[in-house]
Amino acid sequence: MHRLQFNNRSAHGRFGQIANRNDNAVETHCVASQDVVVVGMRQNPFPRRARKLLEQQAIPYRYLEYGSYVSQWRERLKLKLWTGWPTFPMIFVKGVLIGGFADLQRVVEARELGKLLAAPRS
Repeated sequence: MHRLQFNNRSAHGRFGQIANRNDNAVETHCVASQDVVVVGMRQNPFPRRARKLLEQQAIPYRYLEYGSYVSQWRERLKLKLWTGWPTFPMIFVKGVLIGGFADLQRVVEARELGKLLAAPRS
């Protein structure tokens, strides 16, 4: 897990909502204020799998989508540099990058997601 520092501001989100953004301000805002954030891209099956897994667990999340393989690559590159994570999805729980879909799956199977969500935000 990778710990990132953010400002504490509130955001409006609901189950699976897609946000539009122009820079990292929205990402910082969402990750800092939402319990679970999934950052993904169209055509990549792993963000969809992560969202489906969260929905099966009845975990509300915020979804941020960044184009497809040929569009919005600059924005995705900024995110990769910002987080140090090379692939999508990027899954954040309480402001902490837990990794991608396989990492989320391991956390869910180990029954650790509830513990992470119950813990205070650091």
